[in-house]
Amino acid sequence: MQEEATSVTVPPMPRASAHARRRRTETAVARRKRRLAGLVLLASVALITLLLTAFGSGGGRAVRAASPAPATRLLPAGPPKPQVVALQGSIRLMLPVSRLTAIGYHASADGALALRPVGRQLNQGLVGRVARSLFGSGANGLRYYVLGGDGPATASLDVGAPPGTDVYAPVDGKVVGITPYVLAGKHLGARIDIQPSGNPSVVVSLTHLRPDPFLTVGSNLAATTSKVGTVLDFAKVEHQALARVTQDAGNHVAIEVHPATLTLP
Repeated sequence: MQEEATSVTVPPMPRASAHARRRRTETAVARRKRRLAGLVLLASVALITLLLTAFGSGGGRAVRAASPAPATRLLPAGPPKPQVVALQGSIRLMLPVSRLTAIGYHASADGALALRPVGRQLNQGLVGRVARSLFGSGANGLRYYVLGGDGPATASLDVGAPPGTDVYAPVDGKVVGITPYVLAGKHLGARIDIQPSGNPSVVVSLTHLRPDPFLTVGSNLAATTSKVGTVLDFAKVEHQALARVTQDAGNHVAIEVHPATLTLP
């Protein structure tokens, strides 16, 4: 007997609903956005790295440090601004240099009169610091050190400056003496004595400098305007007290005020 042919009808698959299709589309779009964001981030990192390599400090080329400027280029081109650095009675000693390294006071054994510093002492003791905090310093911006020694602690004023720095008159007055300055048996520059205008009883003396070739006894001087010489290098002949508070050998111009009877004939 012949079997009858049989057939099975499979019902068609139901179509996806519109909601399901919309969700699949949204998921695909979100995935593409994430990939695009990742690519943008990687491109940004690569660009920043390239810029840093090309223009940054790690560009593979050694940076050459500039050579120190010659000492002559560092010296001042003109006189200092008028500024009182110390007082002795009615005498106002003006700052004699433009390129200042430090200001120091110490005792003197040759009869120099005590000076009254202007500014604030940087190495003050506890009592002085407390008084300054309570009453103020009245300082004008200058800072100074008191470096000790036998005698009046502020009799000698050292105004620090590099060798070769121009030195100007600290007072108005007249040159009454230019004599060799001798230290350790060597002639090192000169001592310049200035009689302040209106104060014949005292003489302002400058040492540690080479006198200006145009300076003569009888020359009239104007404070901070008239050049009297240049700072000499004393590093090889004495241990300068100012070196304790500077970054160099402590070269300076030294200023003292003496009674006129001790310096004039």
